[in-house]
Amino acid sequence: MADKLTQQIVDALSQAAAESAGLPLFATRAEPGLFPGTAKAAAQKCLADRLLRIVRSEPRGKLPRELYGLTEVGWEYLLAAVNPKQVLEDFVRVLEQRQGEVGELLDTARHMAGSLQGLKDAVTRVLPQVIANRIESPEPGKLTDGILEQLGIWSATANEDCSLAELFRRLSPRPSLGEFHDALRSLHSAGSIYLHPWTGPLSELPDPACALLVGHGVAFYASCRNAIATPRAASREEVLA
Repeated sequence: MADKLTQQIVDALSQAAAESAGLPLFATRAEPGLFPGTAKAAAQKCLADRLLRIVRSEPRGKLPRELYGLTEVGWEYLLAAVNPKQVLEDFVRVLEQRQGEVGELLDTARHMAGSLQGLKDAVTRVLPQVIANRIESPEPGKLTDGILEQLGIWSATANEDCSLAELFRRLSPRPSLGEFHDALRSLHSAGSIYLHPWTGPLSELPDPACALLVGHGVAFYASCRNAIATPRAASREEVLA
């Protein structure tokens, strides 16, 4: 029994000597430790004889995670109990293992650095084209002026109200749908344009994204208030309020 206890102590002290950052007192399934869970007597003896000490304490849940390392007394015990050559060989084995782990980390870091550089190069190539092809949103005043201009052109050449989808396609530079709808509401509130409802089934509404909800109706056509009434405009149901 004494020999088993001594061997457990020596094994634990050897691990502690090789791990200067410290290890938990007991091993678990998730991480290594100085002693297996069944070696409580050996662990208690090391602490009672001051062979081990807490070198670091990390917060973890309700209880801190305590890491143990060798004391000077622990070093003396270890060197007296085993051949120093064996201790040195253990250190070399741990060092080789750590060098392999560091090498893997360096390879991962180099791979990540290469990926980041590749992304940077891709952005450098694509960004100028995105900037060159970017369509600037028109200013609100210019957008309302553009809508009135296109409605005036439409009323002079067509015998019907202009659909909002057609009006949207005619604008240049083309705004977002949200900006287009805001400008229509502004012109409608100012009394500059009429907004006419879609009178057919909603399932047959073309380009529904361009349609505009006004009050309790769905507007899909527009015309200038100063435009001459056309047969289609006159026959359409009541203009949206």
